[in-house]
Amino acid sequence: MDVCSLMSALSEPTRLGAVRILWDGGEHCVCELMEVLGATQSRMSRHMAALKAVGLIVDRRDAQWVRYRRNPRLSPAASAIVDAVLVAASKQDRKAA
Repeated sequence: MDVCSLMSALSEPTRLGAVRILWDGGEHCVCELMEVLGATQSRMSRHMAALKAVGLIVDRRDAQWVRYRRNPRLSPAASAIVDAVLVAASKQDRKAA
């Protein structure tokens, strides 16, 4: 796993928001991510491709929809990095509020 690529993928706010949603362990359709994150379909697709490229997420087709979830084969080291970033981002969000 390339840590720099992983951190780069997590550094963009929309991608970080998507990871936050997907880290609940469930499967989410792109339409849900678009609505929650306020992103267009094309923008969301680009962000999801970036997260998929670094191995954070996997997808599956369901008719016309694409559903995303956390990669179940993600290494413990990568999971720990993502968990730490999510905790730090959450603390930052609470301070800003």
